[in-house]
Amino acid sequence: MKQRAKRKFRLISSVLAVLLLLSGCGPDFKEDNSQDTVTPKDDSLIVVGVSQIGSESVWRTANTASIQSTFSKENGYFLIFDNARQKQENQIKALRSFISQQVDYIVFSPIVEDGWDTVLQEAKDAGIPVILMDRNVNVKDESLYTAWVGSDFTEEGRRAGRWLSGHLAEEGRGDEEVNIVVLQGTNGSTSVIGRTKGFDSVAAQHDRWNILEQADADFTTAKGKEEMNKMLQKYEDIDVVVSQNDDMTFGALEAIQEAGMTTGTEGEIIVISFDATKSALEKVEEGIINVDIECNPEQGAYIEKVIRTMENGERADKEYFVEEKVFTKKNVDSVIDDRSY
Repeated sequence: MKQRAKRKFRLISSVLAVLLLLSGCGPDFKEDNSQDTVTPKDDSLIVVGVSQIGSESVWRTANTASIQSTFSKENGYFLIFDNARQKQENQIKALRSFISQQVDYIVFSPIVEDGWDTVLQEAKDAGIPVILMDRNVNVKDESLYTAWVGSDFTEEGRRAGRWLSGHLAEEGRGDEEVNIVVLQGTNGSTSVIGRTKGFDSVAAQHDRWNILEQADADFTTAKGKEEMNKMLQKYEDIDVVVSQNDDMTFGALEAIQEAGMTTGTEGEIIVISFDATKSALEKVEEGIINVDIECNPEQGAYIEKVIRTMENGERADKEYFVEEKVFTKKNVDSVIDDRSY
C-alpha cells in the first residue's frame, strides 16, 4: 500500500530523530510503560500503535499479553505499545504520538467514554484507522473510529441478573426480599456502564430486589476491600454482592471474611463476579464465589482480523463481540486447568 509506505518513511525519520537526540544522554533508558520503538528493518511490517489503559488487574495483564503476542514481528507487525497508567491525558498524548509517527493502525482501550472527539479527528485527518479495544467511546461522529472489538457488557450484566433470579428460584427464595450491593469499576468506563445497565434491567423486573448501594471501587483489590468494609458497617443485612471484576471481588472477600461472615454456595452472602480469571475460577470451584461472568481478554486475534480485512481492501464490520460464558461450580472444571490468565 503506497500510503503505508509513506507512513513507514515518516516513522523511520521520526524515530531516527529521537535516537539522535538521545544519543548524548548517557546509558540506555527504557520507560517501563512502553515497548521499544526500534526502527523496523522490514518495510513490509504493519506498524500498529497500541495504547493500553494500564495494568490494574489480572484481566488487563492478560489483555496486554494477547495484543503483544498477536502483533509480533513473526506475525508481520511492528508494535509500538504504551501504558497510559489509568490517565486519559496519557492516552491522548500516546495517540498523538502515534499520529505523528504515521503508524498504519491505532488500537486503544479508552479509559472513559467521553473526551475523544478531537484526537480521533486528528487520526482521521491523518488517514489512520482507529480500532477500539474492550471499551467504547462517546463521539458525535462514529466514523472517527473504524471498528470496536470487545465484550457485550450489557449482556454480561443481564447474565448476572438472570443467574441470580434463577438461583434464588432454585433455593425457594424467589419471593423473598433481597438486599444487594454493587462494586463498580472506573466511573464512566464502558464496562461499568454496560454491566450496570444490564443488571439493573433485570433487577427492575423484581420488586423485592433492593439495590442498597453502588460504589466505585476502581477495579482494584484494595479499593474493593475498602468499599466493602464501608458497606458492611453501613448495612446490617447484605444478601448479595455484585462485583464488576475479579480483583475487586478478592478485596470484598477479604473484608467479608475479616468481618466474620461467609460467602458462596454454603455461605451467608451470594457473590457474583465478572472476568473469570483462573484465580477467581478456583474460588468458584471451592464454592467461595457463586458465579463468575466471563469477560474474555484474549482479543488480539479479533483485532488482527479487522486489520487483515482492511489490508485486503475490504470493509471491516463496525463491531466484533468476543465469545464468553458463565461459570458456576457445575461447569468450572471444564476450563480451569487450561486457563491462561
